[in-house]
Amino acid sequence: MKSITFTFILCLFTFHTIFAQDFALEQLDESPRHHEWVEIEYNGRTLTGFVAFPETSESVPAVIVIHENRGLTDWVRSFADQVAEAGYIAIAPDLLSEFSDEYSRTSDFPSSDAARDALYQLDGDQITAYLKQVQTYISSHPATNKKVVVAGFCWGGSQSFRFATNTDQIEAALVFYGSAPTDEEAVKNISAPVYGFYGENDQRINSGIPAIESIMNAHDKTYEYEIYDGAGHAYMRAGDSPDGSESNVAARNASWERLKHILADI
Repeated sequence: MKSITFTFILCLFTFHTIFAQDFALEQLDESPRHHEWVEIEYNGRTLTGFVAFPETSESVPAVIVIHENRGLTDWVRSFADQVAEAGYIAIAPDLLSEFSDEYSRTSDFPSSDAARDALYQLDGDQITAYLKQVQTYISSHPATNKKVVVAGFCWGGSQSFRFATNTDQIEAALVFYGSAPTDEEAVKNISAPVYGFYGENDQRINSGIPAIESIMNAHDKTYEYEIYDGAGHAYMRAGDSPDGSESNVAARNASWERLKHILADI
């Protein structure tokens, strides 16, 4: 019994070390806004999502927040709360929901590497189907004005751009340091404006900007982006941290102001 107890405690400690971001948990704990977990049924599966609501008397747009390649982390949930603080409903789906009999959500995985490896096993069409179901769910919520924006980070940024090629039911796609689609035929399907947010020190991603800009312009699609001086990949999360570098904090703050300006025009 002692051995089992010790192992259980060790697993909890390991999970906390890998997945938890204490500054994000503190922000969530201190938030006055309403949060809830929801279950969205789709094709015999249950997709779990975290929803944050603004304190407002009006119906407002909703933002689908697509997580990084480590799954639905505490920081992603805290970002959703910050969206709610800005006056919008935010829903962050856990795209690792019901991944297997053993792992039914991000927090079930033994490490962030394991969550990442699982995420890359998901089929693109399955991800699109999930996001469409999330869009249908949140747009029908009585607290929304039926308008939906999608925003994603890193892997989620790529999925945000990709989702824009697969739906005409969103008002905008916000791509935070995610790679762009390379299929020109798919890009032709984009109807919503796409807004890119990139860090200067992220050439792996930024090297693809000229190509997608050329394709978007050739087909009269709206693609507007900013590259933030001195910022690296994942600067939104890094800039939220109390020990974030000056460049990442500045990029994060400037991106938030731009994000709020974009949402205000939706």
